[in-house]
Amino acid sequence: MPLTIALPVFDAKLDAAGQFPLRAAEINTLQVNVGKRCNQACKHCHVEAGPNRTEEMARETAELVIDALRRCPQIATLDITGGAPELNPHFEYLVTEARALGRHVIDRCNLTILFVPGREHLAEFLAANRVEVVASLPYYLAQRTDAQRGLGVFDQSIEGLRLLNRLGYGQPGSGLALNLVYNPTGAFLPPAQAAIEAEYKAEMGRRYGIVFNNLFTITNMPIARFRHFLECSGNYGRYLDKLAAAFNPAAAVNVMCRSLVSVGWEGTLYDCDFNQMLEMPVEQSSPRHIKDFDLYLLSRRAIVTGEHCLGCTAGAGSSCGGVVA
Repeated sequence: MPLTIALPVFDAKLDAAGQFPLRAAEINTLQVNVGKRCNQACKHCHVEAGPNRTEEMARETAELVIDALRRCPQIATLDITGGAPELNPHFEYLVTEARALGRHVIDRCNLTILFVPGREHLAEFLAANRVEVVASLPYYLAQRTDAQRGLGVFDQSIEGLRLLNRLGYGQPGSGLALNLVYNPTGAFLPPAQAAIEAEYKAEMGRRYGIVFNNLFTITNMPIARFRHFLECSGNYGRYLDKLAAAFNPAAAVNVMCRSLVSVGWEGTLYDCDFNQMLEMPVEQSSPRHIKDFDLYLLSRRAIVTGEHCLGCTAGAGSSCGGVVA
């Protein structure tokens, strides 16, 4: 009788849905983490970024990113993240070079960075280069936002949004996209994206006179600081059970790792930003560094999975662009 080896929970869920192994499809986004230095130290941060982190993408690696884009016109979007990506000295180089190649650029901005000394020009720079801004705002009231991101972050975030609005961001017909991100503050799944987006738009407009395009709900991944919180509160196992019980095969079809390659600050390639933080590079048969970037091979790779992947496939699913199912 042949030996049967039990699959890990996530892979078993995929297998039961006829989707194992999970494989990449068409790659349309290059997501680049340019470092872990940040002016904030948020409690839920899966990057464990903060003011004392020193990891930072070098100019040589940034040039390899642009070279990969130049060689692969099928990749339409450069998605820049961190840390606070704007603290990297080569952030503006990446933006201007990618835009010169005609690529869409996303900046995952924490909003308070717009007021850091020496970065006061950033809002105008982003608008001039028509960069899409994706900004985290855990809630439309100060108490819950500051509890997650630090005292005073909410008020400065509101000022950042008002500044972006004045430059045209979020305004109808401007073409300057301003999207917000909602993360739950505890061990539970986010609410329905459409419903909380409507609530946010009404409250942000009424309370602060702020407009924006979309609200993305993102499930907290059970890794890094959030995993530590779960373990300290005795909720880690229950949270994984909750994610597993909410597994959605339709979400698994559309997970972001199937259409994205993630580049670490040192140039290593990953299936997603979460795998990057867990130091789980792409499978060994694929190119593993940006200097060896091969779109054909990477578009056919098997995705490296773990129990944290349950977070992307629970309920309506979760990605850097919100729900996927």
